[in-house]
Amino acid sequence: MVEIIQKDGTWAFDGDALRLTPGRDKNVSLLRKELGELVVPLGALAGISLEQGKKSGRLRLRLRDGADPLLLATGGRLTEPHDPYQLIVESDRYGVAEYFTDEVRNALLLDQVPSEPVDAYLLPGPAVPLSVSAGDGTAGFDGERIRLEWNWKTEDAKAAAGSRTLALADITGVEWHPAAGLENGHLRFTVRHAPTKAPPKYDPNAVELWGFRKDPLMALVAAAVQARLPHPARAADDPVDARPELPSAPVASAEDDHDALLRRLRELGDLHRTGVLTDEEFALAKQAVLKRI
Repeated sequence: MVEIIQKDGTWAFDGDALRLTPGRDKNVSLLRKELGELVVPLGALAGISLEQGKKSGRLRLRLRDGADPLLLATGGRLTEPHDPYQLIVESDRYGVAEYFTDEVRNALLLDQVPSEPVDAYLLPGPAVPLSVSAGDGTAGFDGERIRLEWNWKTEDAKAAAGSRTLALADITGVEWHPAAGLENGHLRFTVRHAPTKAPPKYDPNAVELWGFRKDPLMALVAAAVQARLPHPARAADDPVDARPELPSAPVASAEDDHDALLRRLRELGDLHRTGVLTDEEFALAKQAVLKRI
C-alpha cells in the first residue's frame, strides 16, 4: 500500500481502490468533512495528475464520466476547496506525491482500465438519511422521500404553501448551482408532470442559496438523490424509466413485458452490486418485479 499524509487529508492506495480521508485542519471545507472518507475503486478512475507550485502543489483525480453521483449532480461546479478529488501537497512531499501518482498510473495500465464514460454509478453517493439547512430552507432526504421546509427568509408566496414532501419516484432530475457573484445559487428538484420555469426564489421544489458557509452542503443532498435516480446514460439508452421501480406505462405485449421485467432484474442487480441500492431497497424492488413476472 502507498500513502500520502497531509494537513488537507490522507490518500491511500492498495492496488484496488483509493481511500480518500479529509484532514482535520481548519482550512478543510465543511463539505469534505461532512462527506467523510471516500473509497474510489480503481475502475472508476480515468487518471491522476500532480501539479507542483513553489510552496505547495495539488494532487488531482479524474474520474470516469458518470461514475460518481456527486460529480454528476454538481455538474463540475464544485470549487477547489470543496472538491474531494483534490489534495493540497506541501512542496517537501513532492517526492511521495510523485511516487503515489506513478503507482496509481501503473495500476491503471496493468488493469487496462478504460477512460470512457460509464453507464452505472461506481460510487454509492452520500449516506442517508441526511438533512441540510441553508439559504431559504432545509432539505432532508431519507432515501425514499425529500422533505423541504422553509424558514423566515423564504419568499411569502413560496412559504404560504407550507412544507413539501416529494417522493423519489416522482423526481426526474436534480441540480445544484452555487452562488456566483451577484447570482444566487439553488438546489432544485424536477418533478414529473410538474415542470416550472419559476426562479428558485418562488419555486416550491427548490431551495435558494445565497453563498453562505453551509450552502455547499446542499450538494450532498443533490448527490444522494442523484445516486438513486436512473443513471443518465442508461436512461438515454432505455426508453423505459431505469429507476428501481417498475414502469407505470403499459408495454405492447406480454412477451415485451416479460423481457422488460427480466431486464429490470438485471439492472437492479447492477445497482445493488455497485452500492446504489441497499440490501433492503434491492429486496423490495426485486420482490415487486417478481410479482409482475
